Amino acid sequence: MLQQVNGHNPRSDGQAREYLREDLQEFLDGEVLLYQLDDLTRVNPVTLETVLRCLQARYMADRFYTNAGCTLVALNPFKPIPQLYSPELMREYHAAPQPQKLKPHVFTVGEQTYRNVKSLIEPVNQSIVVSGESGAGKTWTSRCLMKFYAVVAASPASWETHKIAERIEQRILNSNPVMEAFGNACTLRNNNSSRFGKFIQLQLNRAQQMTGAAVQTYLLEKTRVACQASSERNFHIFYQICKGASEDERLQWHLPEGAAFSWLPNPERSLEEDCFEVTREAMLHLGIDTPTQNNIFKVLAGLLHLGNIQFAASEDEAQPCQPMDDAKCSVRTASLLLGLPEDVLLETVQIRTIRAGRQQQVFRKPCPRAECDTRRDCLAKLIYARLFDWLVSVINSSICADTDSWTTFIGLLDVYGFESFPDNSLEQLCINYANEKLQQHFVAHYLRAQQEEYAVEGLEWSFVNYQDNQACLDLIEGSPISICSLINEECRLNRPSSAAQLQTRIETALAGSPCLGHNKLSREPSFIVVHYAGPVRYHTAGLVEKNKDPVPPELTRLLQQSQDPLLMGLFPTNPKEKTQEEPSGQSRNPVLTVVSKFKASLEQLLQVLHSTTPHYIRCIKPNSQGQAQTFVQEEVLSQLEACGLVETIHISAAGFPIRISHQNFVERYKLLRRLRPHTSSGPHSPYTAKGLPEWCPHSEEAMLEPLIQDILHTLPVLTQAAATPGDSAEAMPAPMHCGRTKVFITDSMLELLECGRAQVLEQCARCIQGGWRRHRHREQARQRRAAMLIQAAIRSWLTRKHIQRLHAAATVIKHAWQKWRIRMAYLAAKELDGVEEKHFSQAPCSLSTSPLQTRFLEAIIRLWPLGLVLANTAMGVSSFQRKLVVWACLHLPRGSPSSYSVQTAQQDQAGVTSIRALPQGSIKFHCRKSPLRYADICPEPSPYSVTGFNQILLERHRLIHM
Repeated sequence: MLQQVNGHNPRSDGQAREYLREDLQEFLDGEVLLYQLDDLTRVNPVTLETVLRCLQARYMADRFYTNAGCTLVALNPFKPIPQLYSPELMREYHAAPQPQKLKPHVFTVGEQTYRNVKSLIEPVNQSIVVSGESGAGKTWTSRCLMKFYAVVAASPASWETHKIAERIEQRILNSNPVMEAFGNACTLRNNNSSRFGKFIQLQLNRAQQMTGAAVQTYLLEKTRVACQASSERNFHIFYQICKGASEDERLQWHLPEGAAFSWLPNPERSLEEDCFEVTREAMLHLGIDTPTQNNIFKVLAGLLHLGNIQFAASEDEAQPCQPMDDAKCSVRTASLLLGLPEDVLLETVQIRTIRAGRQQQVFRKPCPRAECDTRRDCLAKLIYARLFDWLVSVINSSICADTDSWTTFIGLLDVYGFESFPDNSLEQLCINYANEKLQQHFVAHYLRAQQEEYAVEGLEWSFVNYQDNQACLDLIEGSPISICSLINEECRLNRPSSAAQLQTRIETALAGSPCLGHNKLSREPSFIVVHYAGPVRYHTAGLVEKNKDPVPPELTRLLQQSQDPLLMGLFPTNPKEKTQEEPSGQSRNPVLTVVSKFKASLEQLLQVLHSTTPHYIRCIKPNSQGQAQTFVQEEVLSQLEACGLVETIHISAAGFPIRISHQNFVERYKLLRRLRPHTSSGPHSPYTAKGLPEWCPHSEEAMLEPLIQDILHTLPVLTQAAATPGDSAEAMPAPMHCGRTKVFITDSMLELLECGRAQVLEQCARCIQGGWRRHRHREQARQRRAAMLIQAAIRSWLTRKHIQRLHAAATVIKHAWQKWRIRMAYLAAKELDGVEEKHFSQAPCSLSTSPLQTRFLEAIIRLWPLGLVLANTAMGVSSFQRKLVVWACLHLPRGSPSSYSVQTAQQDQAGVTSIRALPQGSIKFHCRKSPLRYADICPEPSPYSVTGFNQILLERHRLIHM
């Protein structure tokens, strides 16, 4: 990379130019690949020509964003590209682990600021300065950033909180179309030029969720209401109500179709910004209801009719100027729409009231025609300025959060770009003054402060030349004499101001300034200021009057008499504070001029920027015609020179843009000591020699020294892990330097440190997760063992209870069975006893039997049931024994069994016979109902079971078979 270094160059100038020409030609020969360079610090050599050609190649390839070290360069595409700003792309940049490795985009800057807020690195608050020429796309860039934050900074936990956050985000986004409608206008260079500056403060809570916002405005160009340059237009809102009003609204606001208004030039031009419905919908979301909106638009229509009031010169100076014939209708309509008495309105514009003397005597003096026009314009500007301020207050009350509900903020600064027109006045002087201050802030933050701080911290640094605009700022705002002080002094003097006299005073008092010039060929009084962006000629005619911004007290009193509800609120009859518009006649206090107020607000803004971490987006306009795919090198080159982009690239590529104090560095990156190799220490680290200084004057620094040394020892490990296989460690420059009180690092080293920190945190998280899993596993095992013991105890208890219930049931069954068996035995015995008694009573008494036979017969009779059972048993008793029992029970004589047969008595139903019969007589069937419930049911006997006593009936085939 080519660097401009202060000091002696060993090569001659001719050799240097030759080498530069060779490098430049070699670089430009590869122009086909220029569009692939996402960062201009990779351009080699860095010159205006190489940077210009690279931007042109990327612009023609539809790559509109390019990094330039610490700055993002944004080229205006001049065509809609919806996919480039879709919500899906916003979430992609937000979810990316390293958004810097994605393609350059405005979302990269937005995500970087959001992550800086989350990381809590001091200073926590962030700011984005969007700068550039008018028409370069600053307003669009700010709008895209607001949409990005509305998408990524909203992740509430509950549905109710989600609805609240959604409403806040919608209100913040709806503030854009309202502010643009009332504060933007079409100029020669831009169809949607911001005619005011605004600083939007997006407020975030501790969870980095957007809870609200606040808008602060600077220097509204209210003169545009009554005065528009050629080929320019008034504020957008006037064209919106004329083109978008309905028929009924046109009747109410007295805006007939095709009506001509002198304050509404170029109404035939149709722009994208002329969308009335979008503005009304946005106002409705901000809490401005429809009746209030109609009141606002009615007042604006009254201003248009006020501009049509033209006066005719009076021949007699003692008589006031009368309105022209065609303007009388406009007087009547304007007074009606503004709620003012017609005669009082006309009289206030025509006659000036003068208070003089100690007695404050009032004199009334008719105004000449020019003064009547000035008072009419002043009335319109006063109403519009109050209305704009009221809108800003309404927006803030709608979107601003409570002080205790937010902790950090991200600021978006959208200010008017550098302007240079054929006719430049106080507005352009203030605008360019603001751009000079912002350029100084950029130089102070990224260029001069770095170099001075490097020297204080003891860094070995080759200083880069840069353009310092301090001389221009001294010319504009310096003390004791400057352009602003001379203009303010002219305002304090009670005398008529002369344009030529003011020019002479400026040229005489500030003749020694190198940034002051004058055009001797110009016929009009003027002076030239050489700004960082180029020389601008300012006309002195009307400069003092605009700086005074006088508002006659009678105009304020006139508006306090209005019956319109909106104007009554804007101009209360008893204001709490005495405004600058109504100074007392005998007051000797200095008049607060436009320049003084603007300077105070600008200083306040710069204080906010200095307390934050700034980020810069440089918007570039490829051409002044607003045509897509058109890249005019001359116009882009002037913008690159104006913003000092080449110097920015030089110092971004060679310097250390990130500075962290030793304390914060140790607190954030002390985790990296876990990566320190155990085999190496101290002197082997390549960063030690250029690391900490040899001396530490404070004890705190001495305590931090070993910690920083430990962190430095981990850098080789991180560098080797991030290096590609083809890179050599010796060729890599040390992207880090430790000063006396701060650590200086580059963006690449910061990314490396953050990756290492994330790696350590991941290892710690894994260790914690492993320990937690082991603890949870042990707890689960212990719980499982306890549960198993409890389940076993419960099963044992249930088993005991079940066995007890079974034992009780078995006992009940056993007792019932015993009772049943005893009863069956009793019934069987009773039945048999009755048969025996009957049998013995019917036996002949003359039958002679021996005692032995008698005893045998008694035994047979006693044991006949047993014989019956054995006869019916299939197993357990031999067939021979069974037959013997049968014979004994039937009293059959001993002999051959085959000579006897059993005779059965046939019944109506076959299959059942009785064996209880006497052997000598016929066998009879005895049927007696059993007392048991199921005794008459004969189930199929099991071949392996013994038949009960109650079964006395046998199947016929079984008996015959035996």
